[in-house]
Amino acid sequence: MSDAFALFLRASLVENLALAYFLGMCMFLAVSRRLGTAFGFGLVVFIVQAVTVPLNHLIFTALLRSGAWSWAGLPEVDLGFLRLLTFVGVIAAFVQVLELVLDRYFPVLASSFGVYLPLVTVNCALLGGSLFMVERHYDLAQSVVYGAGSGFGWALALCLLAALREKLAYSDVPEGLRGIGITFMVAGLLSLAFLGFAGIELR
Repeated sequence: MSDAFALFLRASLVENLALAYFLGMCMFLAVSRRLGTAFGFGLVVFIVQAVTVPLNHLIFTALLRSGAWSWAGLPEVDLGFLRLLTFVGVIAAFVQVLELVLDRYFPVLASSFGVYLPLVTVNCALLGGSLFMVERHYDLAQSVVYGAGSGFGWALALCLLAALREKLAYSDVPEGLRGIGITFMVAGLLSLAFLGFAGIELR
């Protein structure tokens, strides 16, 4: 198994941002009522994650990390403390561009997201992907694979939860568990199911 494919599987299944690290749970629960909306929103998250993680890698490597300004005679400059603010700004700018594109070319999809599309900016799964990329010292190629894998994993988990919630509409759920209660239970069971991937040996 190639290193890139192993990294993709690890990012999407073993270290799933939603079900292993519980990042982006507010959007995860809010947008999972219908499979169609969940699929579209998951696609948006996948695109944003796949683009912003390598983009943030380039910015961090060229401008923020220690020694990045050596070419200008400033080897002691370390702007790493700005990475959180910078990563959020990059994600917000890209989401804004994506929102304009969806409004222009896919208005039905954009309207189905409602208020959730602008809120994808504050989806902590997106920021978490970029921060993990820095902490794990991924190079550019690994950042591309990790961004795509983590975005795909979050979207996959969202679609699975949405499909299960649609099926639950035809189930006889006890009154005290209807709504968010049974949703939390299903999300927890999904998380336990994804724990099974932790036993996969990726070589």
